[in-house]
Amino acid sequence: MIKLKAAIYARFSTDMQRDASIDDQIRLCEEYASRQGIEIVATYTDRATSGASLMRSGIQSLLRDASSGSFDLVLAEALDRLSRNQADIAGLYQRLQFQGRMIETVSEGSISEMHIGLKGTMNALFLKDLATKTHRGLKGRALAGKNAGGKAYGYKPERKFDADGELIRGDRNIDKAEAAVVTRIFTDYANGVSPKKIAGMLNAEGRSGPSGKGWGASTLHGNRERGTGILNNELYIGRQIWNRLTYVKNPDTGKKVSRLNPESAWVITEVPDLRIIDQDLWDAVRARQGAMKTKNTDVPIWDRRRPRTLFSGMMACGCCGGGYSKISRDHFGCTANRAKGDAICGNTQTIHQRELEDLVLDAMQHTLMDEAALKIFCEEYVKELNRLRTESTAGRDVLERELAKVTKDHGTLIDAILGGISPKQVKDRMNALDKRRTEIESKLQTSPAPDLIRIHPKMAINYRERIPTLIKGLSEPDGMDEAKDALRSLIERIVLRPNKETGRLSVELEGDLSGLMILALRADGYCRTQKSAEADSQASDIVRELVLVAGA
Repeated sequence: MIKLKAAIYARFSTDMQRDASIDDQIRLCEEYASRQGIEIVATYTDRATSGASLMRSGIQSLLRDASSGSFDLVLAEALDRLSRNQADIAGLYQRLQFQGRMIETVSEGSISEMHIGLKGTMNALFLKDLATKTHRGLKGRALAGKNAGGKAYGYKPERKFDADGELIRGDRNIDKAEAAVVTRIFTDYANGVSPKKIAGMLNAEGRSGPSGKGWGASTLHGNRERGTGILNNELYIGRQIWNRLTYVKNPDTGKKVSRLNPESAWVITEVPDLRIIDQDLWDAVRARQGAMKTKNTDVPIWDRRRPRTLFSGMMACGCCGGGYSKISRDHFGCTANRAKGDAICGNTQTIHQRELEDLVLDAMQHTLMDEAALKIFCEEYVKELNRLRTESTAGRDVLERELAKVTKDHGTLIDAILGGISPKQVKDRMNALDKRRTEIESKLQTSPAPDLIRIHPKMAINYRERIPTLIKGLSEPDGMDEAKDALRSLIERIVLRPNKETGRLSVELEGDLSGLMILALRADGYCRTQKSAEADSQASDIVRELVLVAGA
């Protein structure tokens, strides 16, 4: 009898379990697999990671490998180890079902649509209830003047124990060394020194910032309305404000974003023992902040917005890995060098906006989608695709033979019943055969791999023919925004690195494979019309298969 192959998935979150929990989960799954006659072929883990999102390296690796057919089912201790998010667990189940993969857990057994609905709802309610209880507990701490989350620069936690020897959480004291730095920052700023210059001096002296890394101008000025930044932290005058911001998770990116709560929801507590800055100095800093506006606008300096350029947000410094941003009207420079000084990054080279855009657009037209490299890619892609399809065909043949045997055995039992054997004697065996037949038919019904995709080096020619059209669109009012978005979608990163020989910056362009492929495969240009929607969808499907096969 052929054994089912399984991949184990285990996860623990910092707020609920310990690191050893991973080993415990794997052990339970291995014992379950042994009892069921299942072969373990892979193990995936996520340590100290919340189950509220699928943005986890372990689960993403599992999903990528599931398409290769290396295992038949996913095995976990319980369904909530895979995800606690109702939408994510439903999507995960559908994706694995489409690929012919099953989900089994030690707690619930074989997972069906009923488990997804009920357990998904229960897990979602658990997360909501946990968040409510946690918020209530933190509010109690805040009202008592204790730390309700986060570490403020200038303070250190106080270790005290109750009568039972349990650690009392939330107490803190002033850190004299850091408090001296805070006082210096406030004094220098009140005397007219800019946040950028203050940060540069601190970095030059080798002083660590709140994050343990270097200081930046934004670390000091922050956002006054949101109370962020050293200069806006009212804890320094003995006034603790909790619940000023709410953090919510973006379902598309899995990243948390902050939202300002109404002032009526803030919890304000006076903590005079934690005062570091006297009132006169605080007022002097406030007075200077109130007078500062972005040039020619009424926008406060801490809430300014930079003008958007063609490649803004896509540039990276080749020395420190940080971003490149506008430092004047027409020039870009290393953000870390400008904000934190030479002690953090010594790259002082700048580049004119027009020069950068001309270099990048020229490289997009003549360097990206190299014909020789694309030819090699096509050859290797076809080899790998053929290998995967050979494996898939072999697996299908095995299933078809097993289905024939199961069907034959089932028919034999029916003939035995017709011949006079009591149905009770063969009931269990017939149920097992029925279950296995359903499983095999489900796998065989999964859509087979599509016909061989014909990718030809002519894609490079198509790409180069369409780039000038996009560039031309930048000068046309009606198509400027669309052309800009299309060009940006073709680039993953622009690395700017000082060149000692020329004394100028070298520009390294990293293309986005999916964007390049879609542009080369589409029947039309970049315009999103109803006529091109079908071709665009087909191109996207091809690119998705390219990524799965090539691992790009």
